[in-house]
Amino acid sequence: MEYLRRRIESTVLDISMSAGNPVRIDFERPAGDPGLFGPDSACWDVHSDFTAMFAGGIRALLLQALHPLALAGVWDYSGFRGDMLGRLRRTAQFIAGTTFAGRADAQALIERVRRIHDGVRGTAPDGRPYAAGDPDLLAWVHAAEVDSFLQAYLRYRNPAYPAERQDRYLREYARVAQALGARGVPASRAELADYMQAMRPALLCDERTREVLRLLRHAPAPGPAARAWARLMTRAGVELLPDWALDMLGRRPLRPAARAALDAAVRTAARPLRWAVRNGSVHRARRRVAQRPGS
Repeated sequence: MEYLRRRIESTVLDISMSAGNPVRIDFERPAGDPGLFGPDSACWDVHSDFTAMFAGGIRALLLQALHPLALAGVWDYSGFRGDMLGRLRRTAQFIAGTTFAGRADAQALIERVRRIHDGVRGTAPDGRPYAAGDPDLLAWVHAAEVDSFLQAYLRYRNPAYPAERQDRYLREYARVAQALGARGVPASRAELADYMQAMRPALLCDERTREVLRLLRHAPAPGPAARAWARLMTRAGVELLPDWALDMLGRRPLRPAARAALDAAVRTAARPLRWAVRNGSVHRARRRVAQRPGS
């Protein structure tokens, strides 16, 4: 059983960790450092479950890809078409680092992304200029992420998560978006719902968007079992989209029976991962916070 546990954990960490990132994160140092939020935060709740975060990440990427300017920057500057798993890993490391790392490492990640954004600018296919550091565009990317992570957490991890903790989550992680330069960041469920509704006229599904969906559905994973798991989670993320987004992508919502079967499959697939993983970023962060400073 211990061998199996280690194999499962190794596969999970291989999928989620970004190799070669110039920002080196030691989630177990410095001792006693609570990071930007601390273990009692709602961020630590929502971002701690790998299954929900993977499905939520798929949903977030598809929502982001419906914005022509957000997609243009990724299309022109990112190597995601040849390395979709690498793209997912880099996003996962940023979320994990800003949530669970010590304060200095979290700030270093934010500053690095700000510097990268400074060089990402160009012209979208419709002729409009874009810049990754545009405060309004940053707000959209952030809103798509937190809406997706929260919906996935409620669907696949904790449907009874209290409403006040949901609002606290949005309020907490808004600080990261603001540190990146975003403005008008929604910080409650009511604000987020109004924001998403207001953004709908700016969204578009074109051939590029459909290509993102195709690439996500065929993204590689390390080994047959991991590929089967990733396909299931990708389907879960797609079906978690709001009906209006599914309609834009040319997909119909699942019928209730099919949705219940999918949810049951996701919950079943999540159990061995939650049992096996003992050295994820949240586990190491808890060990760090529990240590006495200077130890």
